Amino acid sequence: MKTLVWLVSLAGIVALGYAFWTWRNRWREHRRGAEERMASFLAQARPAAPAADPGAAQEKLLLEAAAKAGQAGEAALSIELYGRLLVRFPQSAFAAQARAAIETQKERISKA
Repeated sequence: MKTLVWLVSLAGIVALGYAFWTWRNRWREHRRGAEERMASFLAQARPAAPAADPGAAQEKLLLEAAAKAGQAGEAALSIELYGRLLVRFPQSAFAAQARAAIETQKERISKA
């Protein structure tokens, strides 16, 4: 009799676990679908962006990559990337920021 009670209890626990697992998977799918619908709605509601200057995108990518390299402790790589930015785009809006960052990275190298 005790064995039967234990088996029924175990089966109940397994059934509750399975029910929770399936509920959680359905909830995830529902949430994922809602996020996709929201992203689609926002993409439709957002006005079309004007054609961006490809040079500006490259400038920004170089600036971000150099900043991340500096944050990661790669001062030499950071200086190199800032230098590339200045060589390729000397009249960039980011030129002053790049020059200041180069000086900061040089100080960091000299301290090490």
